[in-house]
Amino acid sequence: MIGVISDTHGLLRPEAEAALAGSELILHAGDIGDPAVIEALERIAPVHAVRGNIDSQAWASAFPETQFIQHRDHAFYILHNIARLDIDPAAAGIAMVVYGHSHRPLIEQRQGCIFFNPGSAGPRRFSLPISVGRIYFGAGGPRAEVVNLEIES
Repeated sequence: MIGVISDTHGLLRPEAEAALAGSELILHAGDIGDPAVIEALERIAPVHAVRGNIDSQAWASAFPETQFIQHRDHAFYILHNIARLDIDPAAAGIAMVVYGHSHRPLIEQRQGCIFFNPGSAGPRRFSLPISVGRIYFGAGGPRAEVVNLEIES
């Protein structure tokens, strides 16, 4: 399983850590907010992270704006804002595009590629859920799942 998280904005909730426990790998789709978030996630599994629009401090320059990774014979492309997607994922052989920014969880199939936004795991925004994601592997390829975290406002 791959754990997926986005829009932490400096807050790594214990519920998010619990939901990501057991991950082989964790993808963070930006708006990290504090390098301590990545350090804590790395205690669970290796992390691939991109920077988001709030990640403007000097520490954030260590994180790219986009990242291409290969895992279990599948290609994944990570970025923060889907509006900045500048490649054709299907033509590039990408199985899944992982992104954040909107704080809205979404799993959508487009031209043979899965587009996956795990939603926001950080501070609540409006009435949107607090969530993370998981990617599972099976005979049909990778499958995405949104995990809503039960958190009182």
